[in-house]
Amino acid sequence: MRNFFILLLTCVTLGGILYCFPDPFLTPVANLLIVDDDLQHADGVVVLNTGVEIYDRLIEAAKIYGDGLADKVILDGNRKTESVRKLEAMGYEPCCSWDEGRIRVLELYGVPREDIISISAPDAYDTVSEAAQVANTLHRLGMKRLIIATSKTHTARAIHIWRTYHGHQFSLQSAAASTDEFNPNSWWQDGKQIRWILYEYGSWLYYYWKKLI
Repeated sequence: MRNFFILLLTCVTLGGILYCFPDPFLTPVANLLIVDDDLQHADGVVVLNTGVEIYDRLIEAAKIYGDGLADKVILDGNRKTESVRKLEAMGYEPCCSWDEGRIRVLELYGVPREDIISISAPDAYDTVSEAAQVANTLHRLGMKRLIIATSKTHTARAIHIWRTYHGHQFSLQSAAASTDEFNPNSWWQDGKQIRWILYEYGSWLYYYWKKLI
């Protein structure tokens, strides 16, 4: 019983410290996830695929292109579950190609359609499999220098995966989406940003667990 109360007191004390002085402890937790390189010119900037976060990534890629730091903007997507494949077998056809909406966003920010490369990666289900399918295509196209554009909290894991599996093929840089609303100095005050942090650290654990099994 005595040990229980000591543990409880320790937890309460640590919780009180974090509540009263969160910055010195919680800001580094976020900064560990962010890698934003001082960019040099590259053959292309790769926009990693995701849900609504894709728009900030597209905007960042368009900015990089507009600054003359990348010759091409590279999109990937067209994910397909078994349900989607069954619908297609029944005759389902989407109203437009999977990349059309993203291309229009890039065009809005001044990227000409002819400088956009779209890579269909229907079997990608995470950052590792996405990187494999995109890297193989870009390697065949003769690209050597790439910028990986993604959300702030995803940058460290994404560039680690690309460098681990494809660093022998490419010179790689990381770009964090500057319009991404994530704030490492106050993330613990917003439920959405807390979820981003928990998801990303959980994804790191999954990544290393997969390497062990």
